[in-house]
Amino acid sequence: MPNTKLRRLVATSIAVTLGGTALAACGSSDDKSSSESGPASLTYWSWTPGMDKVADLWNKGPGKQQKITVTVKKQASGDTLVTKILTAHKAKKAPDLVQAEYQALPTLVSNDALADIAAESNDAKSKFADGVWQQTTLGSDAVYAIPQDIGPMMFYYRQDLFKKYGLTVPTTWEQFAETARALKKKAPDKDLTTFSANDSGLFAGLAQQAGAKWWTASGDKWNVGIDDAATQKVADFWGGLVKEGAIDNQPMYTPSWNKALNTGKQIAWVSAVWAPGTLTTAAPDTKGKWAMAPLPQWDGSKDVTGSWGGSSTAVTTDSQHKAAAARFATWLNTDPQAVAALAKEGGIYPAATTAQTSDAFSEPPAFFSNQADFYPKAAEIAKTTAPSAWGPNVNVAYTTFKDAFGAAAKDKSDFGGALKKMQDDTVADLKKQGFGVAQ
Repeated sequence: MPNTKLRRLVATSIAVTLGGTALAACGSSDDKSSSESGPASLTYWSWTPGMDKVADLWNKGPGKQQKITVTVKKQASGDTLVTKILTAHKAKKAPDLVQAEYQALPTLVSNDALADIAAESNDAKSKFADGVWQQTTLGSDAVYAIPQDIGPMMFYYRQDLFKKYGLTVPTTWEQFAETARALKKKAPDKDLTTFSANDSGLFAGLAQQAGAKWWTASGDKWNVGIDDAATQKVADFWGGLVKEGAIDNQPMYTPSWNKALNTGKQIAWVSAVWAPGTLTTAAPDTKGKWAMAPLPQWDGSKDVTGSWGGSSTAVTTDSQHKAAAARFATWLNTDPQAVAALAKEGGIYPAATTAQTSDAFSEPPAFFSNQADFYPKAAEIAKTTAPSAWGPNVNVAYTTFKDAFGAAAKDKSDFGGALKKMQDDTVADLKKQGFGVAQ
């Protein structure tokens, strides 16, 4: 691995850990870009539905005035897009703008693919919750993207069945476990929920809520803390419930899981703000029977939530019009008209705090028509998003999670061993890539 890449990566990780200014010196923003003028034609790689319609609002409005045109090119999401961005960047042909999930940002930054746009967009900071903004700055004075959408985690439950079985909505994880056991005693054929290993983001968000820091730095090396005390606590909690049979252990998003939700065999789901859309498809017969509440807490005196999903808009180092691209990225994710269009056309939950209480969210999701305060409550929960600590090989950690935790859940075996496997595989991959790793 080139030394420049190692220096940049270590600077990134130190900034994440210390909240320092290490990354500011490593930013790739071209000083000339802040004063650029004249026509600019920008290309934006995005997977959000209807993004071309949102870009048209820019092209016919602010973009026309500033002579900045944006063309959207639809892409796949996840690791597929990250790989495509890095491949294009190696050829110095990356687009001007890219949509990037928060956990992908350290990988893109460490490969020098994203520009520091702090000079052009730092005024946007006040539009976002601190924990959300931190994900695009990596804890430094640099700004590598503008938050676009977020997935604050919440607790969803069947109001009618909670009432039928005399259950109280849990506010702590201890109460959550007690609720699961109480339901089993009253209705042995039902489960409060399931532990699923086929979506790594759920576990990552739960660990984040508990205070986990999976990737940090020690001197000039990465420190991988996937098996830290916070994550061990989360793994032991869920593993214990699975082992004793207090909850189900089947994966989500399967026909069997859909049926369990639709028939009331499972009566709750730990999910995120986007859950109504999933429930509409998975459990259509239960419309109007669910309610949303804050995620249970480890400490009853605190309000903290994790993130499950979400993405940002970043400017690449290959762009010849970084300032223009940064202006579009900021407009896209903070302008009231733009964010309203994103919500309507793309179905996203915006990262901008003011947008979360806009007219676009004046009515609850149709599936939750019985809960008039759904979005006001969601906005309050979103403010409590915990900071995250991502690293350059999230894909490896996530893949191992699915394999190791999937086997442990199926066998009802110790989740601690699965967590250690996740830690070991992540460390081994970093070393294989040539990164220094603290022991």
